[in-house]
Amino acid sequence: MVNYPRIYTAEQSRPINLVGKKGQAVQISIHSPSQYICANCERILPDWQEEPLFWVVIVLQQSQYPLVITTAEIEREKEHLREKFMRFGCDLAFNLRDRGYLADLIDPRTGYPLLSRPGEIPHNDTAVVKALLNYPVLKNKCCVLVHPTWGTAVYPSIFICAAPPMIVEWEIKNIASMHGWQEVTEGSVVSSQG
Repeated sequence: MVNYPRIYTAEQSRPINLVGKKGQAVQISIHSPSQYICANCERILPDWQEEPLFWVVIVLQQSQYPLVITTAEIEREKEHLREKFMRFGCDLAFNLRDRGYLADLIDPRTGYPLLSRPGEIPHNDTAVVKALLNYPVLKNKCCVLVHPTWGTAVYPSIFICAAPPMIVEWEIKNIASMHGWQEVTEGSVVSSQG
């Protein structure tokens, strides 16, 4: 009998649910790229135009505050969540690169890749989450996602890689605890180690 690898599509992607030390939730899901990314790959990620197949990893972090207004406290929270994603994303990218897979994270502040050559147009994390998860977006000074559970208290980030989803999922679960995130399954917290 031949065993075929599992195929992931946006409809089949099961989110990886994590929780941080302060109880803030993190939701990670793996998807085929949106039509916009496929159509504009060379303008967004010029180093990736020769890559025939890649995946978009959506990382949603629950914020302590709704992100619809701008205050010093909310800006500090956004910077804190950005830093957590950047640390996590760099570890994930380097682990996958060590395995021979192209991987990069998009800086949520600039919209440009951190490890690859930037393209002529920035990536739009909110638009990608809307396209792939069908979450509503509020148009304010900037676009704000509306998560079905967290409302506007959500900070989106995007990671892109050429590794198969099952390897990406394994790496995410392997390094999550190093970043203070524990996997949540069936209503209980489970260690992401082993």
